[in-house]
Amino acid sequence: MTTDLIPTCDLCDRFKGDTSGDFRVLPPVFREFGGRAAFSGPAVTVKCFEDNTSVKALLEGPGEGRVLVVDGAGSLRRALVGGNIGAAAARNGWAGVIVDGCVRDVAELAACDVGIRALAPMPLPTERRQPGLLDQPVQIQGVTVRPGDWICADADGIVVMAARPA
Repeated sequence: MTTDLIPTCDLCDRFKGDTSGDFRVLPPVFREFGGRAAFSGPAVTVKCFEDNTSVKALLEGPGEGRVLVVDGAGSLRRALVGGNIGAAAARNGWAGVIVDGCVRDVAELAACDVGIRALAPMPLPTERRQPGLLDQPVQIQGVTVRPGDWICADADGIVVMAARPA
């Protein structure tokens, strides 16, 4: 939860010599869109391409302080999260959403009490073709994120750890 956030810079200092692969840092390509600048929690993963059916279903369910990590394959052609879905995430207790892809309804997302990171805004909605793949390792900008990994995000960046930091 956000009450016990450890700054990402402190985590990077603590784990800078880690060679186990249990500590990873996402590239600095994500922009902030939600109303919560810093967040942390266990990862829930979904892999989908230009179809947010599974993203919507997950964020409309109980978040329990978790972070949804969406492998949208870096697509800049369709938005996977918009204002209604962002509001559902905040209402349902999600700590954050990280989208390797786009979002829309930027002003609405900024008013949501949830952390939202994505590559860019894109006004086009998705096309509903097929649900995504849930709860499996995903590649986010070349970095592996597994279900249950601990995510910490703040103004300095996003780190991924195999377990919650002590």
